[in-house]
Amino acid sequence: MAWLAITLDVPPANADTLADALLEAGAVSVETGDAYAGTPRECARFNEPGEPGASSWELARICALFDEHADIAVAMPAALAAADYNANHEYRVERVADQDWVRAVQADFRPVHVSPHVWVVPTWHTPPDAHAINLIIDPGLAFGTGTHPTTRLCLEWLDLNLRAGHSVLDYGCGSGILAIAAMKLGAATATAIDIDPAAVLAARNNAMQNQAAVEVEGADYTVSARYDVVVANILANPLKLLAPLLARATKHGGHVVLSGVLEHQAGEVLDCYGEWFDMTHDQREDGWVLLVGSGH
Repeated sequence: MAWLAITLDVPPANADTLADALLEAGAVSVETGDAYAGTPRECARFNEPGEPGASSWELARICALFDEHADIAVAMPAALAAADYNANHEYRVERVADQDWVRAVQADFRPVHVSPHVWVVPTWHTPPDAHAINLIIDPGLAFGTGTHPTTRLCLEWLDLNLRAGHSVLDYGCGSGILAIAAMKLGAATATAIDIDPAAVLAARNNAMQNQAAVEVEGADYTVSARYDVVVANILANPLKLLAPLLARATKHGGHVVLSGVLEHQAGEVLDCYGEWFDMTHDQREDGWVLLVGSGH
């Protein structure tokens, strides 16, 4: 079986209504994205939490998937009209061969060598180095598979700096990858916290899969203990808001490790943590920076 992929570019204000109309017209799936993705004109659709106002794409690109037998000449004008949009708007049609989508997704996720001693390995692959620390993590709903620079920066720091017996807090844990890595690198304890229930579930499952004794908690958990290492791979604005909490959670002489920060945001984040820590830029990758602080 094959499919017909319909692609068209529209103003962002029309995108959601047109996507709904395409589904009503028979599309089996509709995806909306930035028409300038991958170019210097790419733009986030939403601002970070804590930023005022809203962001928007310059131009939205809609891709709708229809059954190969669908009458596109009827479906497309109907969808455009239902969305109160120009019925003669140009669109592109491409025939897409069917395939084993599970295998296709799996092919995109291979073992990743994230630091000198650590690999991230999906369950369908054999670890390339049986003597390394292998984190068995599949892609899922929670962030953290080792492929993003912010995760790699944190894993590299843990690999090089974590000491046996340390206690670790992973705040905003996503998949739980950092807390799991900490336990495999010799931490005495690791606590992982996330406000997203899907992330909490994913982190618990990943911890069990890796036989790592990680304590995974949700949004209602109150951080009362103090840790040798506090790591948070989130975004710049939430990190700024969390500064007092993360400072209270860090032992005197301990370390706070912050990621999810773009280079141009680093100064503001450093300023927020300077009251409690001696802060430095540790590493950079693809425009992202890792910020590390030692407690006063």
